[in-house]
Amino acid sequence: MAAGEESKGGKGGGKVDEFQPHPVKEQFPGVDYCVTSSPFWPEGILLGFQHFLVMIGTIVIISTLLAPLMGGGNVEKAQMIQTLLFVAGINTLLQTLLGTRLPVVVGSSYAFVIPAISVAFSRRLSIYIDPHQRFKQSMRATQGGLIVASFLQMIIGFFGFWRIFARYLSPLSAVPLVTLTGLGLFALGFPQLANCVEIGLPALVILVVLSQYLSSMMKSRGAIINRFAVIVSIGIVWAFAEILTAAGAYDKRSPKTQFSCRTDRSGLISAAPWIRVPYPFQWGRPSFNVGDAFAMIASAFVAIIESTGTFIAASRYGSATPIPPSVLSRGIGWLGIGTLLDGFFGTGVGSTASVENAGLLGLTRVGSRRVIQISAGFMLFFSVLGKFGAVLASIPLPIIAALYCVLFAYVAAAGLGLLQFCNLNSYRSMFILGFSLFMGLSVPQYFNQYLLVTGHGPVHTASTAFNNIVQVIFSSPATVAIIVAYFLDFTLRRGDSSIRRDSGRHWWAKFRNFNQDIRSEEFYSLPMNLNRFFPSI
Repeated sequence: MAAGEESKGGKGGGKVDEFQPHPVKEQFPGVDYCVTSSPFWPEGILLGFQHFLVMIGTIVIISTLLAPLMGGGNVEKAQMIQTLLFVAGINTLLQTLLGTRLPVVVGSSYAFVIPAISVAFSRRLSIYIDPHQRFKQSMRATQGGLIVASFLQMIIGFFGFWRIFARYLSPLSAVPLVTLTGLGLFALGFPQLANCVEIGLPALVILVVLSQYLSSMMKSRGAIINRFAVIVSIGIVWAFAEILTAAGAYDKRSPKTQFSCRTDRSGLISAAPWIRVPYPFQWGRPSFNVGDAFAMIASAFVAIIESTGTFIAASRYGSATPIPPSVLSRGIGWLGIGTLLDGFFGTGVGSTASVENAGLLGLTRVGSRRVIQISAGFMLFFSVLGKFGAVLASIPLPIIAALYCVLFAYVAAAGLGLLQFCNLNSYRSMFILGFSLFMGLSVPQYFNQYLLVTGHGPVHTASTAFNNIVQVIFSSPATVAIIVAYFLDFTLRRGDSSIRRDSGRHWWAKFRNFNQDIRSEEFYSLPMNLNRFFPSI
């Protein structure tokens, strides 16, 4: 009996049965603006700026980590941030115009950090005494690896190999993929917030109060408060951090605490130029090394997996239909173009679909493509005007970590929401879900902890490239989870006739072909009839 249908038996005849399950929703309900709709321009500009504030945190974290290891100082770190912002703006526009056309920001990927660190510590670069020269040589080496790795993503995407993978991806196997795309980044949440509890915890509390409690109490203006909760939270706590810094609250604290809490320790504002336009091969001609290339290829594969999870979450919060396999493959191909641009410009790391920005779609209930394109405009603007961008990049990282606690949770929840398509009264479904989620958290924890304690991964052979490949793949929770879930879902009791329904494949079958559902054409069709140029994917 469907939800809301009247009960026929007993004394309660005619009474609505309150115990019926909620109906399955192919498109997420309650979204204020879907992929193809747009808010008014003033509101859209503010929302785009908010997406820019959220994504800049990852860029600052990666630059702060890699630039010193490569030999760079504050000047090189500022230039690296500018380059990452500039390329992210271009890649975001390409993805929203020609890729999946979903409201996703394409930013820096943590998957490329391990091979980038390996390049920085390689013996062939230790001969350079001058730090700036070593930084340039390290950048050239990462450029070569990124250029090679980009071809893997373009081949997998544009030649339709990822389409084959996506055709056999069921809601059951997508649950651990999307869930751990969000949960897998838990180390960037509260552990980073705790580096400065006095500003990180208030940021988290204020964000939750504004977005969840205050917005529900003020029904007339609740939507407005909810949409701009991130900007208000950052503004309040950043001002509080400025007051603490000026009052000398951190003058006698440890260097680590001062770096996390003070607002004048980033060194970016003084080091950044007023105007600088990043350009291809700004560090010099790329250098190519076989070991670096294979490690970057492994990172590119992980970026494909994690971007797939983010694409699915973004389609859900944008109230779009499930992504057709051909569109997903097309998006991966353009992700490869983005990684190629990373190699040309010298960003140090490759690109991926931004998890935090996908979570922001859920927080604001605005999944508009135009808003993301506006945020790309902010990326390009602040990447050229270095001083202005450096001011925003100097936001204390514990404040950004507080935002991650909420935004990553939204992406994880989008994965759990796919359970509505699955049969949870099946032992097979329960085993696949539980085992893949557990292994997706347990295996990376082992690899990361081993690396932290010993200085190298559990696979420690004479080949550094092979060690990095294994470490990169098995340090990604989403990658481990989808490998386990996809294999089990494809092989476990495959001949049983009920498996298709238990895994939820029948719910996604109508979206397997691009033009099978008119809604898919509305959300994912390329402008100016460009679909004819991608017949194979």
